[in-house]
Amino acid sequence: QVPLVESGGGSVAPGESLTLQCMGNINGGCVGWFRQAPGKEREGVAVIDPLGRTTYFDSVKGRATISRDKNSNILTLRMHSLKFEDTAMYYCAARSLWICSYQSRDYETWGQGTQVTVSS
Repeated sequence: QVPLVESGGGSVAPGESLTLQCMGNINGGCVGWFRQAPGKEREGVAVIDPLGRTTYFDSVKGRATISRDKNSNILTLRMHSLKFEDTAMYYCAARSLWICSYQSRDYETWGQGTQVTVSS
């Protein structure tokens, strides 16, 4: 499949909001956002299945919203109340199966990532 492309990353202050977008073929199955900070393992952020059902990783629950616009092929992650701990490279990923997973190895197509840095 055509690689996914993330955008929207940048440097923000703690407590502020940020919106990330992922463009590409995100309509095949489950899609989601993952992130990886230096020295840490890649972790799931949020996933959404073809029916619009969402699941959020504990670290962002209540602070993030994932959505998919099938018409424009855009996957969006909206975050608010950002913390220093949210600093990471954020990746979007897609898989052909409808069943979602937080395991990165289950996703077939990835973007190159967009950096989010939360600092004062």
